Amino acid sequence: MRAIVVNEFGAPEVMRFEETADSHPSESQVLVRVGAAGVNPVDAYIRSGTHAQKPNLPYTPGKDAAGVVETIGLNVTKFKTGDRVFTSGAVTGTYAEFALCEEDQVHPLPENISFEQGAGIFVPYATAYRALFQKARAREGETVLVHGASGGVGIAAVQWAKNAGLKVIGTASSEDGKKLAKEQGADYVLDHSDAGYLNEIKEITGGRGVEIILEMLANVNLQKDFEVLAMFGRVSIIGNRGALEFNPRAIMGKDAAVFGMSLFNAPPEAMEEIHAAIFKGLSEGFLNPVVGKTFPLAEAVAAHHAVIEEKAFGKIVLKP
Repeated sequence: MRAIVVNEFGAPEVMRFEETADSHPSESQVLVRVGAAGVNPVDAYIRSGTHAQKPNLPYTPGKDAAGVVETIGLNVTKFKTGDRVFTSGAVTGTYAEFALCEEDQVHPLPENISFEQGAGIFVPYATAYRALFQKARAREGETVLVHGASGGVGIAAVQWAKNAGLKVIGTASSEDGKKLAKEQGADYVLDHSDAGYLNEIKEITGGRGVEIILEMLANVNLQKDFEVLAMFGRVSIIGNRGALEFNPRAIMGKDAAVFGMSLFNAPPEAMEEIHAAIFKGLSEGFLNPVVGKTFPLAEAVAAHHAVIEEKAFGKIVLKP
């Protein structure tokens, strides 16, 4: 089969499109024919070697995909050949024509969700759910600031929050991004590249501030976040790309809580809750992944440049 292979950590160009050996499931595994694979910022961090998680080399990137069950192991009971599924991980990586998965890494894909949308489910929607509900303990009636509301995780956060009865202030830095965040349900959408956007948040909240902030770029925004965080507010740090100079008195003065999170640290019971919530949301229609760009699998290098360097607009996916 053909797959993307990383032989060394580094820039996107370390990824190679190669012919690799076919995979065969063990008794407890499922082989998925990939219809589309999701590209996440975390994939780029892992590939660069800067992430805490460093797979053994060589490896095939990717945890998110959607497709059809090709074959199953003898002990697999939840799936059969031909089932539509999405993945929450893979033994062999999802940037490939086929992905070998453990049975618990495979989940039913509702008929109303395309493979391209399915490739944008797990990491974005699970991350947003964990940050919003399992970490920040969001409650109906609260106000949440979603930085980067036009990206994969940001869109997921907006959809989760609106269904739960929260008021949503989103940020984006392009006109198309702002329009998209508004279409997904954000009550207010501001340009975080505008020097005055924090003052706008203060006006929207009557000076009180927001109860929750979902932070996608902590090294740039975290210190400033406390200017608009309400007393006893909560910040969930989802993304970060470097160090910053930070004064802890910002936390002390607001009696705030700051949560760091990595989705891959979530315990099994938390993951079970997340999977159940995602399936419910997809089936009922209040979760609706947005695909921004689609690249051929052979152009994974361009996809990795796009996910880091371009303005966020929906989910980036690869098509084998």
